[in-house]
Amino acid sequence: MTLEMEKFEPHRLLKNGHAMTIAAAFVRRRFDLPPAEERLFQVDSESRILGHCHWQPGKRRDAPVLVILHGLEGSSESNYVYGIAEKAFRAGFHAVRLNQRTCGGTEKLTPTLYNSGMSGDYRAVFEELSDGDGFEQVFFAGYSMGGNLMTKMTGEFGDAAPKALRGVCVVCPAMDLGACADALQRRDNFFYQRHFVKGLMARYARKAELFPERYPKNGFGAVRSVREFDDKITAPHFGYRDAQDYYDAVGAKKVVAQVRVPMLMITAQDDPFVPYELFLRASPGQNPAIIFVTPEHGGHCGFISKRSGVERFWAEQRIVEFCDAIRRA
Repeated sequence: MTLEMEKFEPHRLLKNGHAMTIAAAFVRRRFDLPPAEERLFQVDSESRILGHCHWQPGKRRDAPVLVILHGLEGSSESNYVYGIAEKAFRAGFHAVRLNQRTCGGTEKLTPTLYNSGMSGDYRAVFEELSDGDGFEQVFFAGYSMGGNLMTKMTGEFGDAAPKALRGVCVVCPAMDLGACADALQRRDNFFYQRHFVKGLMARYARKAELFPERYPKNGFGAVRSVREFDDKITAPHFGYRDAQDYYDAVGAKKVVAQVRVPMLMITAQDDPFVPYELFLRASPGQNPAIIFVTPEHGGHCGFISKRSGVERFWAEQRIVEFCDAIRRA
């Protein structure tokens, strides 16, 4: 499909990738949404994930649904998740703010950790909304790690993509996790590395309290990087040889060529830790199903525009416009 798209022009103070990334994470925002209905989605025999659902009046089955998924150590409370939900709801969509396993205070809902390969969870959510609830138009949006999961799910459907899956949007998708982990090792990315490791280890400690038979509290030494966390904790708990084996297995770069559902993929050339080079290697723009947009600036999932109002958070507005164009076609 073709789509007329407003060009991204960054805020004049945020033309540096780090400045944009940090501003997007910490800027205070207010949102105008009706109260959410909490919903638990059963994704396997022992695991559920929590969604916060903002239904249009009457919960009409012919109104489109947009499911929004956060990135590493985010949650359904992340600013960009709320921002997309608010814009989508105003455009007539049902909006579902979804947590990955164990995120958003839901550690007790599953005995497992979470990882970037769990695309089956979101396929289960899709099937519950489409086959179970009867929604005729379901869209997904994912940021960063969530973007990898959404791309992976869509690519795995391939030519067998269900009719009700109308479109998918991903922002700064971490499709090559090894490249992202290596980028986090750079000295200028120390702040992000520390933030992620601190969050991951705190979450692991909460899981160990809840499921001590599965998660030892020590024995794996110091963890100073995301790669070390995946080497010592993620990989062994999910049956991978090491972090690199895990990264190679779950990266959506392997299936991006198989995407057949209309997809909007946005990434910034100055993203500090999802390197632009990984997209040059994966070549998503060669897939006719994908609209691939690569502004020079934008940082990691930032895209704070020089314009005000709904255009201030540029990527959020593009996602809703993309989905709205498909549902009206």
